[in-house]
Amino acid sequence: MPDASDHAVLITVDDLVESMLSNRPPAVLDIRWQLGRDDGAERYRDGHLPGAVFVDLEAELAAPANSELGRHPLPDLERLQASARSWGVDFGSPVVVYDDNAGMSAARAWWLLRWAGVADVRILDGGFGAWRDAGMRVSKGDAKPRTGTVSLSAGAMPTVDMNDVASTSAIVLDARAGERFRGEVEPVDPRPGHIPGAVSAPTSDNVDASGRFLPPSVLRARFADLGVTPGQEVVVYCGSGVTAAHQIAALAVAGIDATLYPGSYSQWSSDPTRPVETSLP
Repeated sequence: MPDASDHAVLITVDDLVESMLSNRPPAVLDIRWQLGRDDGAERYRDGHLPGAVFVDLEAELAAPANSELGRHPLPDLERLQASARSWGVDFGSPVVVYDDNAGMSAARAWWLLRWAGVADVRILDGGFGAWRDAGMRVSKGDAKPRTGTVSLSAGAMPTVDMNDVASTSAIVLDARAGERFRGEVEPVDPRPGHIPGAVSAPTSDNVDASGRFLPPSVLRARFADLGVTPGQEVVVYCGSGVTAAHQIAALAVAGIDATLYPGSYSQWSSDPTRPVETSLP
């Protein structure tokens, strides 16, 4: 696929069209998922990129929720491989992922496939809205991909567990909305607040009003303001490891490596032995 100045994280609509017309077209995956909604498949069928395959985040990009592991534990590798093959992903083939939510759920597929050893995975910058706004053709119904040949192996992207986070010297970024970090609201997890010492860094601040990622220089300045300096170790968490992947993508666009805490706050707050902090008076 065409390269860009975003450290090969993103792809534009124009470059995606070029790739689709090439002799090595990407597998295109539609990740319509949002917290509190269950109509992703319906939205996909109402309109999606030509040839795109719907991916069920809850069923295919996560293991079942578990209080000991969190709301979206990493899936079993064999099951993920079977899913990826069912999406038509081949060994060595490029992959493009998108959603209609500023990349917040597509980034989970981006990170997970990168973690599982797929080297060339891009997020469509601006997602379905950018494709539609560019006047591109939209398909309806379900795509029927052939079976792919990809083989996956875990560990190509770094992770940490709960004990690592408790003892880390890294800067720890909380990708959730500020009101959840501060403990003002907590819609899904057992205890409001955040991991002690974490820095609030809502991932929604990494995109513009159209859902496109901010330029690399702007993202670098944002993260510098949060205390992220070159060469510093960075750990990212959110509620369940989904939007944290979006934060890691934004950091990568800025040229900064980061590590995911997959269990995230849903795991941490479920353990009564782990302290939590709030920013309330």
